Amino acid sequence: MKIAIIKYNAGNIQSVSFALDRLGVEHIITSDPEEIKSADKVIFPGVGEASTTMKYLKEQELDELILSLKQPVLGICLGMQLMCKHSEEGNVDCLGIFDEEVKKFQLPENNTENIKVPQMGWNTIGNTKSALFDSSIEDQFVYFVHSFYVALGNDTAATTNYILPYSSALQKDNFYATQFHPEKSGDVGSKILANFIKL
Repeated sequence: MKIAIIKYNAGNIQSVSFALDRLGVEHIITSDPEEIKSADKVIFPGVGEASTTMKYLKEQELDELILSLKQPVLGICLGMQLMCKHSEEGNVDCLGIFDEEVKKFQLPENNTENIKVPQMGWNTIGNTKSALFDSSIEDQFVYFVHSFYVALGNDTAATTNYILPYSSALQKDNFYATQFHPEKSGDVGSKILANFIKL
């Protein structure tokens, strides 16, 4: 089993690597197209800003590479948002794997609960429907840090409520994605990563 983590100008790659180490899963961190193409599974993590990251992916031709992948691919956080068609963050066209727009959370006018943006911390995932999840994961808490979200749509694989219900996971064909950070979500996150490895 060969797992490739795509190396690019986005943070958080190391924490994904540590999470795979904890699972005893061998992996490489690479931007080499041949290494990525030949991997059994590919992880596309990310923390950063959408427009500058898309610019970098295009310059390195990683955008076309990701689109061409046929094996299971897991996008995490910014990785999920970049798999959508457009992001309000920097007003940029993204990879277009999921036919969804990435929008910024708008605080409610009457913010009596003192809700903050970004959403930072633990929240539940529900309505799960993907091989990433099993019944033990329904309504469990996972870790989020994000100011932008993807609305509910045809590819929604899990739902979370923060200001409004939104897609906390997506799936289409061989592409899987989570808005939350499984690598920072304790035992639940480890199980989700293990489920991805088993696909």
